[in-house]
Amino acid sequence: MASSTPDLPPLIGQSRPFLELMEQASRAAPLDRPILIIGERGTGKELIAARLHYLSGRWERPLVKLNCAALPETLLETELFGHEAGAFTGAVRRRAGRFERADGGSLFLDEIANAPPAVQEKILRVVEYGEFERVGSSATIGCDVRVIAAANVDLPTEAAAGRFRLDLLDRLAFDVLTVPPLRARPDDVPVLAEHFARAMAFDMGWERFPGFAEPAIAEMATYPWPGNVRELRNVAERAVYRWPDPDRPVAAVQFDPFESPYRLGEPPAPSAEPPGRDAAKTTAFQTTDFEAAVGRFERELLERALAAARYNQKAAARSLGLGYHQFRNRLRRHDLLKKAAGHG
Repeated sequence: MASSTPDLPPLIGQSRPFLELMEQASRAAPLDRPILIIGERGTGKELIAARLHYLSGRWERPLVKLNCAALPETLLETELFGHEAGAFTGAVRRRAGRFERADGGSLFLDEIANAPPAVQEKILRVVEYGEFERVGSSATIGCDVRVIAAANVDLPTEAAAGRFRLDLLDRLAFDVLTVPPLRARPDDVPVLAEHFARAMAFDMGWERFPGFAEPAIAEMATYPWPGNVRELRNVAERAVYRWPDPDRPVAAVQFDPFESPYRLGEPPAPSAEPPGRDAAKTTAFQTTDFEAAVGRFERELLERALAAARYNQKAAARSLGLGYHQFRNRLRRHDLLKKAAGHG
């Protein structure tokens, strides 16, 4: 039997910021008004847009999507509004744009901050009056479309700087859903990692997913996730596919897949000097306190790693092949904790 309700997009979480966002989206969905979704890359803005559409009265009509950053101005205009035959070289027949295709439904405009001013003006007219013209035509076409737009920048700042139309911003911002970054919802990290890892284990033919070992969960819980949920998915799936024993909990995660001793752009390791060169200098080396010399060298390594990572302690720890808590213990041993925190 066909379901009378749509399948909602898979949004997963249990943290307070996540649940508050879901509640706000559920309240806004039935209202036939434009909505803005603001959030960092990889936070799931497109999934929020789908939820707004499928919980609205338009759910049986099309949800059409377009990334405004993916096309130059001329192509973006024709993609949105369509064109007539002969409107430009290569336009051999009339073509409907995304607004026409979304008639009666919703149009999701991702990265709307990248739309050029002329295109923003035309979008404003559709939102305001429900009409537009195809490229190469003066005939007005009416449409009934709910616009859901998304951006990963602060649009009021863009508008104040003259990079985004303030009148379009006013029209779109009936309500603004700000998606929290993953670092603001750490309680969701184990839940999401388990979800992605289970799916990957199934794809690989494992009988079951044995879970993540506690150290791996702790590493993921303290990682800042600059790529948010998209990055977490890659990390969880990569950990499963690289793990050799499906009967034991996954204990190894790698956050940077480019990490390699042969990584392009890495400075070459200093080569050993040929035998015989500066032999006198080599044989003359001596120290009266071996432990002090090792300590000085370790402190120098810690300070250089912190500076190279711009005092991001987790990144500095990874660059030295140390766990976060191991790294912190060494900072404490060399009285560098206050210095590290002062640059954080």
